[in-house]
Amino acid sequence: MVVQGMVHQTEARDDDTDEWRRTVRRLRYPLVAATVAIGAAAGILVLTGLPIVGQGLVAVYALGIAGLELVRMIRRLRQGVIGVDVLAVIAIVSTVLVGEFVAALIIVLMLTGGEALEDFAQSRAERELKALLDRAPRIAHRVTSMGAAQTIVDVSIDDVGAGDLLLLRPSEIVPVDGVLADGTVPSDFDESSLTGESLPVEHRGGDLVLSGAVNGSSAVQMVATQDAAHSQYQSIVMLVTEAAAHPAPVVRLADRFALPFTGIALLIGVIAWVLSGDPVRFAEVLVLATPCPLIIAAPIAFMAGMSRSAKAGVIVKGGAVLERLARIRTVVFDKTGTLTEGRPTVTRVRRERGFGEDRILQLAASAEEYSSHVLAGSIIALARERGLDLLPADRAQEVATAGVMAVIGGDAVRVGKLAFIQERAPTALAPTLEAGELAIYVSVDDRFAGVIIARDRLRPNAREAIIELQRHGARRIVMLTGDAHATASSIAELAGITDVRAGCLPADKVTAVAGMTDRPVLMVGDGVNDAPVLAAADVGIAMGARGATAASDSADVVILVDDLSKTVDAVAIGQDSVRIALQSIWIGVVLSVLLMIVASFGLIPAAVGAGIQEAVDLVCILNALRALRGRGGRSRAR
Repeated sequence: MVVQGMVHQTEARDDDTDEWRRTVRRLRYPLVAATVAIGAAAGILVLTGLPIVGQGLVAVYALGIAGLELVRMIRRLRQGVIGVDVLAVIAIVSTVLVGEFVAALIIVLMLTGGEALEDFAQSRAERELKALLDRAPRIAHRVTSMGAAQTIVDVSIDDVGAGDLLLLRPSEIVPVDGVLADGTVPSDFDESSLTGESLPVEHRGGDLVLSGAVNGSSAVQMVATQDAAHSQYQSIVMLVTEAAAHPAPVVRLADRFALPFTGIALLIGVIAWVLSGDPVRFAEVLVLATPCPLIIAAPIAFMAGMSRSAKAGVIVKGGAVLERLARIRTVVFDKTGTLTEGRPTVTRVRRERGFGEDRILQLAASAEEYSSHVLAGSIIALARERGLDLLPADRAQEVATAGVMAVIGGDAVRVGKLAFIQERAPTALAPTLEAGELAIYVSVDDRFAGVIIARDRLRPNAREAIIELQRHGARRIVMLTGDAHATASSIAELAGITDVRAGCLPADKVTAVAGMTDRPVLMVGDGVNDAPVLAAADVGIAMGARGATAASDSADVVILVDDLSKTVDAVAIGQDSVRIALQSIWIGVVLSVLLMIVASFGLIPAAVGAGIQEAVDLVCILNALRALRGRGGRSRAR
């Protein structure tokens, strides 16, 4: 299975520390049960007149748990990390030495129960991520023809290839990307797991359906266009699996709180002991110095943030990305397919003397069959609409970011940017374009043949999304595009962008992003040519709804729906997650310090203090889970 393979690859990367953590994880619930059982046994021994035996049982058990924590602490110290587990060990040992056996047992219960609570809280935070894995398609019904008869065979989705005819039964999950077979009955598809849209969408023969969508009440046939590994839902699963494996800097920052916090706790405890002359005060202070928020709350907040973003159709590849999203200061947009709808329509053809419109369109469309550019489909569609036959090419080559050249029926045809055409046809000139228009130039046998003019509309919510990004802290908005300056400027003006850099090659975009000083820089793009600059930015967001695989692989964030406002959602979720993580840490630290000061005056017995600290931990964990919802849900940029 593809999904199982992804999970296995992730597990194969676990190091010795992860193996230790899994071992501890398996022990959590038995240790909780053992702690309760020891407490009950000690209570019975005390009630039956054997208090010394009961106290000895608690002491041995508590020191044993302290030994386990000591092993964990040493492992962390070898990695150069000082955590608050040192305080847990000192608290257990000190309470046993001063005879506060009830407090020692409560601290042990707090540690073991706290880890069990962490397990529950993390499971809650990961619910949306796990739901993706649990509902991944596993089988497909392949249709094979034998004469006039058809045979249906159930196969693993890993065995499905492009071109296979598949049967999709009512209420089944689409196993791989494909198109509905011609002549099939219309059917409604639930695409909420892919797009977040709750209403079903009707698809007919010839329509694209993506893996992960759920078929309605009609049985339909579809033709696979991708294998399982490259289909939409499996790509989502891979991204989610990768995202869950990345820690966040702010989570590591929690460990940085540990050293000063440990010092403060020990200082308060020692001062209380010295001034009172009572070693019990030291134990009472240390009991309140074991805040789980430093260990648990921040990771939970970030896992909750990734879960929330996945539910919104935005895959964030790790907590580190959320942390950078929270601090974005510059946002850079590609134009075509990002700020614009990416579905340009040809409005007119301007011919040069000696060439007819249909001839120019026929040759251009025939050459564009060998191009991956977004404009190619529009030119081909218009040629077919006019009933023009597409001609085979003797040879063809696409020049990245420039155009395509082909030999068609003995004619050397070039289609692309003005500079690309002028290399062989220097008489080519740019026409006057209206706002939102763009030009595709054509030459035949080194003669300028004409211009195909198309229009690509600005996304309806682009301007609102930019305003929202500025409201969330973006001080600078930039457009980088390979289009001519006139075309780029017209779109930029409509979007409210003043910093426009046109005529950029992929290398120019990378250089431009690298030279930006107001950082972190967020880059938003959708095409294969955007992959280098997405990787070069501090945070790269790929509009991956149309299957821009290279861009999605290079990006830190992948938007699964064709909605620019999701960039605002990604930034807002990052800011909420960081704010809530740090808030949870500070709640734990401040409350613990205040309680330690009170305990230093002998006002909080050790056993009571242990119970209070458990309540503080619970408050911080519940606060961290607020990252599942954040402050305002979806952004208002629509």
